[in-house]
Amino acid sequence: MLVGGILSLVGTAYAETLPVNHFKVGVLATHGMLQAKQRWQPMMDYLSQQVPNSHFEVVPLSYEGVTEQLISHQLNFIITNPGQFLHLSGSYPLSWLATMRTRKHQGSAFTIGSAIVVRASSAIHRLDDLRGKDVAALDPQALGGYKAALGLLLERGYAVDGFFGQLRFLGFPNEALIYQVRDGNADAAITPFCTLEEMVETGLVAREDFRVINGRIPAGCECEVSTTLYPAWSFAATDSVASSLALQVSQALFELPSSHSAAVSANILGWTSPVSQLKTIELYKQLQQVTTSPYETLQAWVANNKEWGGALVLLFIISTIYHLWLEYKFRQKSEFLVNTERQLKDKALQLERLQSAAILGEIGAGLAHELNQPIAAITQYSEGAMLQLERHQPDTSELHDVLGKINAQSIRAGAVVHRIRGLLKRRQAKTEPLDITLVAQEALALMGRELERAKIKVNVRVQGEPFELMGDSVGLSQMWVNLVKNSVDALDACGDNRVRQLWVDIHYLHNEIKVLVIDNGDGLQGEAAELMASFASTKDDGLGLGLAICQDVVTRHHGRIHIENCLQSKEVTLPWQQGCVVTVLLPKT
Repeated sequence: MLVGGILSLVGTAYAETLPVNHFKVGVLATHGMLQAKQRWQPMMDYLSQQVPNSHFEVVPLSYEGVTEQLISHQLNFIITNPGQFLHLSGSYPLSWLATMRTRKHQGSAFTIGSAIVVRASSAIHRLDDLRGKDVAALDPQALGGYKAALGLLLERGYAVDGFFGQLRFLGFPNEALIYQVRDGNADAAITPFCTLEEMVETGLVAREDFRVINGRIPAGCECEVSTTLYPAWSFAATDSVASSLALQVSQALFELPSSHSAAVSANILGWTSPVSQLKTIELYKQLQQVTTSPYETLQAWVANNKEWGGALVLLFIISTIYHLWLEYKFRQKSEFLVNTERQLKDKALQLERLQSAAILGEIGAGLAHELNQPIAAITQYSEGAMLQLERHQPDTSELHDVLGKINAQSIRAGAVVHRIRGLLKRRQAKTEPLDITLVAQEALALMGRELERAKIKVNVRVQGEPFELMGDSVGLSQMWVNLVKNSVDALDACGDNRVRQLWVDIHYLHNEIKVLVIDNGDGLQGEAAELMASFASTKDDGLGLGLAICQDVVTRHHGRIHIENCLQSKEVTLPWQQGCVVTVLLPKT
């Protein structure tokens, strides 16, 4: 019954603390970070409802931000255009899940293109007029904000290298491109499809103030565009996403109704299966063929300036080697200094502990010597009083029992004093056959008043076939008292109204005895290894010797002691997941 109850409690606690998986979805903030969050967070809330035990969070980013967070593995999904997808997929494993269907253009899945916008009064009327002009664009990797326009120039037979006079990339938001043209800071702007029309709808600019070069309105569309239209934005998953989760997300996207608040907020009709990216791939292949890499540019410069080029290459190689050598020496010196500093700190800590041990040894030896005589006197006086009572007043049994208890405790105190002197002088402790259950119960009895004062409920459970153990009764008793006292102090420090409990499990195994001392306090307040060290204490009035003495006693019995929080323990029979558990293993021989 008890084991069943414990398993039931553990199962309930596990169900209540079932973790929620958090997923981050990076999205291009084409109209600013705030607008992107407002637009896409309802979609994340929808996915959080549809995918069990999951929470999706939108992360608005720039083009560079998406790349940086993918490098650092901070994103699980991205919502982006196919151009950036192709750019990223060469370095990072990504997979399309769904393609967006916009609320405009009759739900078309091809809504990415470039509109080349100039002022209405501009002398620029054809693509050829753009040669040598100052142009503003979104980003070098933006499909609708730059790449599509380059594809148009290639289609018309223009050499894109050096075609524009000054080319400035402004980044998000898209509206800044139109403002640059309006204010005369740029002759033309390469804007994403529908940017001008959206600004007109919101009253930001007047339509009659601008013209679109090579403009046309494709069938079924509502905006003027200069270039070919490419597939719309899509939802992609990184390699950190399990295939089962990707399937759940895809299904949820496909089932999104067009009337749902998430679709309305994102300004889409819904999602469809990923469309073909052939047109985008062909565009990027053409651009790659005509774009000269920095290495090729450097190679051409070296070919035309062989003498200077050779000298620069040689200087670069020598500088690199010298830099690497300096870095190696610096790292070598740094590691040496760090190791030396660590050794000095360890030596200082050892010296401090040795000094404390020496002082404690002197004090302990003096106290043991001085206490030995009065304890012996108490023992003798109590024995004499008992003999006198037996001779003259044989019927005073109650007083005789009291004197007997005084005598027993004085004998025990003398044994403790002798053991302390033995520890200080490194003498071998006296061993005898012991009943570990009886020793533990005696320790609990000694701490009875403390347990009663702190209102602690004590449970003792013995499992297995009991057997005696050869050991030092005084040392083991001292160890149990220290462990119980630590639990009492931990429970006494709890500020809430919890039911304070102490559980002692004694397991008689085949070749050893395992004892668990478990409390439901607040758990460890430091690292277990540090608390086991001498003079380490988390109490204001503590000496830091309790656990150190316990470890010394267990070591002398060739056993092991381990302390940890219940939540981290691998024991399956713990009565609760709160507080601390001390495990003591004592071998049979």
